[in-house]
Amino acid sequence: MNLEKTNINGLFVLKTPVFCDNRGVFQKIINYEFFSSNNLDSDFLEFYFSCSKKDVIRGLHFQMPPKEHVKVVSVSFGSIIDVVIDLRKDSSSCGKIFSKRLDDKSGEFLYLPKGVAHGFLSLTDNTIVNYAQTTTYSKEYDAGILYNSIDFTWPVTNPIISERDLSFLAFKDFINRSPF
Repeated sequence: MNLEKTNINGLFVLKTPVFCDNRGVFQKIINYEFFSSNNLDSDFLEFYFSCSKKDVIRGLHFQMPPKEHVKVVSVSFGSIIDVVIDLRKDSSSCGKIFSKRLDDKSGEFLYLPKGVAHGFLSLTDNTIVNYAQTTTYSKEYDAGILYNSIDFTWPVTNPIISERDLSFLAFKDFINRSPF
């Protein structure tokens, strides 16, 4: 497993080998020893996945303190453009954006620290995105940032977005009262 730093503090691109043979594909995502030796939290309490049509944008999602979490995001089928923005006012990378194409072939996935918002654009039909996180879902602390209120050009003409995701605050309206 390899670890690559990004422009956001605590956000890493992780990479593992993808083993392919006549049976299919195998990839290891969580490795306690690797996470521990790199001071990465590996106490994951919840795992889930989403399946999205092409042109779906999900996000930008996060949970507020005290239910914020570390999250690992990987793609087991299809491909996405993953987008992360730092919401931590005391971070030197506050407001910075990181984006990366993730797919089911590269072996790359993301380790997201507490205090960032995360979303993605599905580039293919039936894209399966997996999430492991260090807290369980809490409706009371669930929040988001409006996807088009950040300095990022989403490469899609007619995105499919939920009403919930369209109701989120703009980044500029959130950041002044960010609890992170």
